[in-house]
Amino acid sequence: MRLASGQGALGESPDLLVPAFGAAVDYVVCDSLAESTTSTLAIDRRRDEALGYAPDLAARLSIALPFVAEQGTRLITNAGGVNPVAAHQLAVAAARDAGFRGLRIGLVCAETERPPDALGCEVYLGAEGVVRALADGADVVITGRVADAALFLAPIVFEHGWSWTDWDRLAAGVVVGHLLECSNQVAGGNYSGDWWNTVDLTRVGMPVAEVAADGSAVITKSAGTSGRVSFDTVREQLLYEVHDPSAYVTPDVVAAFDAVVLEQIGADRVRVTGARGAPRPATLKGLVFEHGGWAGECALTYAWPDAAAKGRHVLRNLRAVAAERKLPVLEWYEELFGVDGFGGPTVDVAVGDPPEVTARLAWRTADAETAQSVLQLVGLVALSGPPGLQGIGRSRKGHPLSELVTLTPFFLDHDAVEVHVHVEEV
Repeated sequence: MRLASGQGALGESPDLLVPAFGAAVDYVVCDSLAESTTSTLAIDRRRDEALGYAPDLAARLSIALPFVAEQGTRLITNAGGVNPVAAHQLAVAAARDAGFRGLRIGLVCAETERPPDALGCEVYLGAEGVVRALADGADVVITGRVADAALFLAPIVFEHGWSWTDWDRLAAGVVVGHLLECSNQVAGGNYSGDWWNTVDLTRVGMPVAEVAADGSAVITKSAGTSGRVSFDTVREQLLYEVHDPSAYVTPDVVAAFDAVVLEQIGADRVRVTGARGAPRPATLKGLVFEHGGWAGECALTYAWPDAAAKGRHVLRNLRAVAAERKLPVLEWYEELFGVDGFGGPTVDVAVGDPPEVTARLAWRTADAETAQSVLQLVGLVALSGPPGLQGIGRSRKGHPLSELVTLTPFFLDHDAVEVHVHVEEV
């Protein structure tokens, strides 16, 4: 069976669904969620109970549904976020309005009790609920927080009929899921090698996995698309966001990535074998989202000469004014891009004076009013600061202030979580 990645993060271009569906695959799987995005969605739902799912879901469905209806490729997505029921309703309505009668839209979700005063709560589900929806004939499956690799494991288990205790095969499916979950990273995106030979945004394709019944797989991509599938690009993604390669913990199996064998078998074709698995953990991981205060930031770009000195001086002065006005800032954070903004000194200021520096100041407060008051201080810099100011950036993700969310993990037994599956025919 063949499956393609259609998305690796919220905000990735929906247009990438076109090459994904065009790759002659059985399934296209879209991963929208990360802790940062689900926390943002929890804020959205707090503001409007009808929200909480990926805001680009409608745009993605408008592209995907014609392919699903006309060529029979199935779509799986966790774009339901923290409100998969509302996302499912949107998908049903979109299919109905587009006239795709007979399509079956599946919903997979779990009920978790939200603690008092919390913004939201989620549990990382495994693949079983999605498999049940596929077995019920779902052409599209909408989920909430199913673990990333489990989204891809589900159609593999369904197509090959694997047992839920066949740990080695389940581990092999998790390896495939982990390789594909981050969109084009396995096919040359963010590649640390000769990226200039792999990046061409005019002809981006999407990675594909060809998975055999024994769990062996070939990672590839469509001919003529940019990027590269090689031993190096695959091994980089294999170790991406992995704490312990010998025990990669998922809701369905504990996979041993250090047993995996990668073999380049042709141009843009890497065979993946050797995965080993151990029984799944006794518990599922969950997260509670709670309000964590507010943040603001500014970015000030200064030109030579003395660019770094100007940036440091202004940031120090802004903090001094805030202290003088007794603004209760809980935390400050400073960066000087062009000098030390990426974790350490990049320019020896004693020897060379960088041509330009962007000084970034961020702050955390308990309330929005204080965060806004600090932001207003930035206006002092424009005509009262040092010379050479090239621009002031004050927004973050399009908003002047950001509400912060704290994440608190918890664990609970598999049996304590009831997974609900519903498939509705349009």
